[in-house]
Amino acid sequence: MRDFYEILGVSKNASEEQIKKAYRKLARKWHPDINPGNKEAEQKFKEISMVYDVLGKPEKRKLYDEFGEDGLQSGFDSEKAREYKKWGGFQQNRGDREGKDRDFGRYQSYEDIFKDINGDGENFYHEYGDLYGSRSITGHDIEYDMEIDLVSALKGFETELSMQKQKICTECRGIGVEPHGQEGLCLNCGGTGKVNVAQGPMKFTRTCPQCGGKGKTGKPCSRCNGSGFFVDTERIRVNIPQGVKEGSRVRIAGKGEPGMGGGRPGDLYLIIHIKPHPFLKRDGDHLFMEVPVSVGEAMAGGTIMIPTLDGQVNLKIPPQSQSGQTLKLKEKGPVDAKTKKKGDLFVKIIVKVPKTKNSEILNAAKNMDKYYTEDIRAGIKL
Repeated sequence: MRDFYEILGVSKNASEEQIKKAYRKLARKWHPDINPGNKEAEQKFKEISMVYDVLGKPEKRKLYDEFGEDGLQSGFDSEKAREYKKWGGFQQNRGDREGKDRDFGRYQSYEDIFKDINGDGENFYHEYGDLYGSRSITGHDIEYDMEIDLVSALKGFETELSMQKQKICTECRGIGVEPHGQEGLCLNCGGTGKVNVAQGPMKFTRTCPQCGGKGKTGKPCSRCNGSGFFVDTERIRVNIPQGVKEGSRVRIAGKGEPGMGGGRPGDLYLIIHIKPHPFLKRDGDHLFMEVPVSVGEAMAGGTIMIPTLDGQVNLKIPPQSQSGQTLKLKEKGPVDAKTKKKGDLFVKIIVKVPKTKNSEILNAAKNMDKYYTEDIRAGIKL
């Protein structure tokens, strides 16, 4: 019996964050993209993905902790299972007293019991990848880091991504064997289609997980080398919404890893990273910009043109403006991706002096000093 906690390398009382961290570490190590053509890595990746699908979800983890892998089956009735456990304990004590094993009344096999508990005995074990049950499994989500410039993030845009993705093999449909190849005797069950299972004093059989109860196995699929999957390039059209921030997660439904047993595929999440802009910065719901002005514009005032997300606009510079002074343009900032409200644009004035050695200009600048009515460095102290 496999220990899911041991497979992820965590303790049974591990937190959700510890389980998630352990899965990500192993997923990076065994991912098929990192180990192309390595069948062992593919099997390892599928196993840890299946385990995380259980331990990463509180309800499934609770069932696994109480019933093991049996509790993960589609239609599993936990109440009936608990009653069976009580009955099994009673029968074991009775069997100990009588000195012999007892069967379970009308139940003759392991699957018969779970016809009542799961409602499905014939397909109790999934034949692919040793995944138990006929239940469908949703594919895992994929995270993809995407770097974009600030203006594109503020305005939103459409683009096309080219990604290497794992897909279900179209030749064998994910089973892993040649669909029209020659079949051979299943070595796991000796051709019987059943394997023995011991539970307490009662002996049961279950469907062979290797051959799905057929008693025969086929040649590994030449397209996917028996893994049931292959890596292919997919071009995905995505829409980056207006106003996304650093670290935003943009969801593209159904573009994650393929599901198993007819399960739907996972989702693709684009993790947005924004490149710094030379003179524009976002802080929360607002934008900040530094704009240079001349000495004359700062002293006498005037109107200048500045770029915004809505195009060029006029900005009025008040007379006697100081370098570092900030002016506000209402609702000229970014759009909030959730509320759709617009923030403001704050413009910081930076006074630029001319770079010249012209004596007339230099003398005029010196003459300006007499118009300072106070010591401009009076507050500079340590």
